[in-house]
Amino acid sequence: MSSVIVAVVIMLTLSFMRINVILSLFLGALAGGLTGGLSLERTLSAFSDGLGGGASIALSYALLGAFAMAISRTGMPEALASVIIQKMDRHVEKGNPQLVKISLLGSVILMAITSQNLIPVHIAFIPILIPPLLATFNYIHLDRRQVACVLTFGLIATYMLFPVGFGNIYLNETLAANLSTNGLSISGLTMSDAMLIPVFGMFLGMLTAIFITYRKPRTYHTDQREVADANQSTQISRKNALFTGLAIALALAAQLKTDSMSLGALIGCMTLVISGVIRWRSADDIFIQGMKMMAFAGFVMITASGFSETLRATDTIPQLVSTIGEIIQGNKGLAAFMMLLIGLLITMGIGSSFSTVPIIATLYVPLGISLGFSPLAIASLVGTSGALGDAGSPASDSTIGPTAGLNADRQHDHIKDSVIPTFLHYNLPLMLFGWIAAMIL
Repeated sequence: MSSVIVAVVIMLTLSFMRINVILSLFLGALAGGLTGGLSLERTLSAFSDGLGGGASIALSYALLGAFAMAISRTGMPEALASVIIQKMDRHVEKGNPQLVKISLLGSVILMAITSQNLIPVHIAFIPILIPPLLATFNYIHLDRRQVACVLTFGLIATYMLFPVGFGNIYLNETLAANLSTNGLSISGLTMSDAMLIPVFGMFLGMLTAIFITYRKPRTYHTDQREVADANQSTQISRKNALFTGLAIALALAAQLKTDSMSLGALIGCMTLVISGVIRWRSADDIFIQGMKMMAFAGFVMITASGFSETLRATDTIPQLVSTIGEIIQGNKGLAAFMMLLIGLLITMGIGSSFSTVPIIATLYVPLGISLGFSPLAIASLVGTSGALGDAGSPASDSTIGPTAGLNADRQHDHIKDSVIPTFLHYNLPLMLFGWIAAMIL
């Protein structure tokens, strides 16, 4: 059995057994390395070598967490949550509970989209904006699995489709660059076109989660003091609003100019401090709290990087693909399905689509060309295979982030309420619509 499959199965099994995700990744990496023919010393060495690959991502998360926490201290998130809650309350009074739910979910998905493409703080906004809304979710008996699915859709579908912010990193700097490096001519191709059909499948999955699977009311324990606090109107001064907007704009401009999330977040933080919105004396404490908020996600990504490096060191990924190539024997339909399935297995283990694309592009591009797939179909296969498993992986920030916000009152389980719902509603549609895209493009 391929060490890739062994590692992923062990990691997922341990995660479902409520073992900490970081420990599950480490044990899965050990099992994968040992079954892949590496000695214990070589396995540990490969794992340690890979940890550095996640350091830059962890630093970006830490600085984004600091920036998000600094923004929260301006009063902007509370003011936004207060406006949303007051509008929802008016609809509740008018007896439109379904409209309230749809409006709330619409607000949540807009926040998620904005965090990827317009104000690139990624998942750092979730622990800031979602907890103030939990009392309202509880009041209207909104199933938080709906919210988890909506958040995950906004976090993943937007970088798969829109080439701005994180989308630029995934579509252009990661996907297009690796396709070109491995010999695929992408002149005149737009990566967004390759992703359009798979993203449409995710959209249908989100609608299924909202209107079918989790449409029934779900009861959560509500602290009445939280309800009272949520209904209080929050005011923000013009100065805070002005300089917060300026900090966000400068952070976005810096990231787009330098392609550095870390630098963008740092400039945003410094703008809030220099303008006096954040007092110099309290800045250190605020930034430390923000970094702590994102520390778990950062450590998961560091560990996932070690996990992926261990699998690469075994050299069993090419063997797995070679075995699949022998099985399919030129059948394009079967080939597309197996390529997507391998992408799902790899990304479920690594937890990052950005880290998966460089691995599979090396193997899928020559295989796709030999089977007669068009350049756009190959781009769709690689891009979809990379994104598969980002939703539904215990190690993915696209599931860790929603849990961080929805579990603020300890009533939302990471595996049962975030991982399994997003796996069912996004990975299965991505498999189907990714296969359709490969067949018709």
